Parts: sequence; C-alpha cells; structure tokens
Amino acid sequence: MAVHAHPDDESSKGAATYAYYRSKGAEVTVVSCTGGERGSILNEAVADRAMAERDIAGLRRREMAAAQGHLGVDHRWLGYEDSGMNDDGSVPANSFADIPLEISAEPLVRLIRELRPHVLVTYDENGGYPHPDHIRCHQVSVAAYRAAADPEQYPEAGAPWQIDKLYYDRIFNLERVDAMFLELSVKEPDSALLEPLGEAREWMKDYPKLATTHVPIGDFLEARDAALRSHASQVAPDSSFFFWPNALIREAWPYEDFQLIESKVNTVMPESDLFAGIEDNG
Repeated sequence: MAVHAHPDDESSKGAATYAYYRSKGAEVTVVSCTGGERGSILNEAVADRAMAERDIAGLRRREMAAAQGHLGVDHRWLGYEDSGMNDDGSVPANSFADIPLEISAEPLVRLIRELRPHVLVTYDENGGYPHPDHIRCHQVSVAAYRAAADPEQYPEAGAPWQIDKLYYDRIFNLERVDAMFLELSVKEPDSALLEPLGEAREWMKDYPKLATTHVPIGDFLEARDAALRSHASQVAPDSSFFFWPNALIREAWPYEDFQLIESKVNTVMPESDLFAGIEDNG
C-alpha cells in the first residue's frame, strides 16, 4: 500500500516500483488522500484546458484513472479535500490538513484492516516537501500504521492488522543524480543535460544518504512515464524535472529508493526488495 497526498504524486514517487511488483503478481493499492481540488494548472499546453479551468477536480479524477490503468494497480480515494498551499501557511476549514488527526486517520485504518497489506510506503516528516497535505499524509499514514494493529483503537473499523514494514520514499536523492551526472560526463561530455543535472547536484548536495532499499525498476520506466503523462494538468510532457532519458537511468541508476523505518520481520541491509524478510516470516 502506497499512501499519497494528491493524484499525480503516485506517478512521480514510486510508479515504476508499483508496476514492477504488479508484474510479480503482488497486490498493490495506491491511496490518494485528497482529490487535488486546489491544484493549479502546471502544464499550459494541457489538451483539456477548458475542463481544467471549469472542473479541475473532475479532470484530476480522470487523469488518476488513466495513470492507474498504465500501472495496473488498485486505487482508493481517502476522500479529503485538498488544503492548497497558501503563502501565509493557512489551510481552508475542513480541508485535509485542517481536520484533527484522530479523525482523518480512521478511513486509512479501515483500508489497512480491509486490505491487510504487508508493506506501507509514505512520505517522511517533511512530506517530501512542505505542502500541508504532504505533511498530513505522513502523519495520517504513520498514525494509521500504528492504530491498525491496536484492537483498542477504532474498534468499529475492522479486525486489527499489523503491517510488516513501513517505508519512506527516498526516490529524489543525491546518489541517483550523481550517478547520472557521472555516467553522462563520461559517455556524452557535451550533453545539454549535464547543466541541469549539475544544478540538481548543487541544490541536493546536503541531502543525507538515507535510502536503505533499492528496487530494480529498469524495465518499468515506460510505465512510469505513461502514468506521469496521464496527469497532463500537472506534468508537462517534456518536463526536465520529471523526465530524464530512460537509457541513461538504466545505465546509471535503475532503481527507485526507499528508507526502511520500521520492520516487524528480519531483513539485511541494504535491501533490493520491499518484501525482504516477509516471505521467510510466513
């Protein structure tokens, strides 16, 4: 189970991993906490511009369905309203970030107890970046991870279920950017991509090395790209932030990276599998 703040987050943060595990027969469920109702149009060339201006929530639901199809995953809406990102840090009344945690965690506890996942993937304490919905997504995910196993919490939300492993997304990391930069420096020293990669290295230079688990996803980059491009209101098809040449990625860093935060099973670091230790544990 992967828990995300908005539709499109699942495609930029772990999509190739989800497609990889689906190819191995694993059940994968993506949970979107909000509908992205307060999102802006981030791709000026979006084909459905009229609908984006009239009904961004409806368009983002259509985009999410298309992305889901490319990845082959199951999908659930948690049902909360996008909090937006106001300059003064305020959030609208009754939006996701405004609702008390003990209330907003309950629907996710229900899903965990219904679907009984072995692995939960979410964001770190900063939400990956400090959007209020991303931070609340982290808080809700961790609270639900713990509460779902406790029979005294939310007793009407189903039978308790203990998830085996909790991970944070660490896909945007310096190791990955370094590897691509060095690969390109050797093989294509005149490449125009070296400048943006160099800029990324600079602003990520103080990122700590936190990833424990490197999932091999080289064969699933096209599925990831198709899912990302499905979110056309949010992602320009030529975005240099999201899209690097897949041939370069396969040569330099054909992984998506995660940090194991808590495990109820024995595993050995570094891992190459989110389910490491689970099958041995029965």
